[in-house]
Amino acid sequence: MADALGPADAARYIQHTFIEAGTTRERILEHARECVTYGFEGAMVPGSWVGLVSRELAGTGLTIASALDFPIVGSMTSEGKAREAAELARLGATQIDIGVQVGWLKSGMFDEFADDIAGVVRAAGVPIKVMLELPLLTPAERAAGVELSLQAGASWLKNASSGAIETANPQGIAWLVGAAAGRARVKASGSIKSLAQVTALIGAGADLVGTSAGIEIVTGTATEATGSY
Repeated sequence: MADALGPADAARYIQHTFIEAGTTRERILEHARECVTYGFEGAMVPGSWVGLVSRELAGTGLTIASALDFPIVGSMTSEGKAREAAELARLGATQIDIGVQVGWLKSGMFDEFADDIAGVVRAAGVPIKVMLELPLLTPAERAAGVELSLQAGASWLKNASSGAIETANPQGIAWLVGAAAGRARVKASGSIKSLAQVTALIGAGADLVGTSAGIEIVTGTATEATGSY
């Protein structure tokens, strides 16, 4: 087992996430400032706020991330996804997490699955993380999803989009790290709510964790009800 991370060490692996309906300008600015205050790796925010957050965090070196084709992955058209990715990059996003066409993968539409991702990679010009939704896939589909994502140019692989799909666990992350075999980095996502979870996931090989409970994790105030992503 990996040595327990201290709060400051854990913060460097946390992509501080805030995606909620009805978010206000002041709350988004507060979220961005929290990334600096607590030493998080970066901010994950809705696309509509990327421009504001990128200006607020200019010069800090922190990641500006956003997600698209989310929370119901595979609901966007490939053209729409690529166009939105290009716009997010223009606004200042330095990483983009994308939903993939799980249904296409499960239907054996491998070329279409890969082309959907490749279109985003080309359009955005920034590192793309693919949310594979591994619990929805068979072992063969998982392996195919990884290989097709890498062939399409994905820089990062994620186990899932949120806790609605999976609670991130060391076993799943270790499998994903092994499947990536050094060809992409790995982000863990889904109901990450404690320092012990972060330690275990990083110990399993994750390069980054996404959570909306970052402050509670590093301050020791997290509860089971904390954090939806």
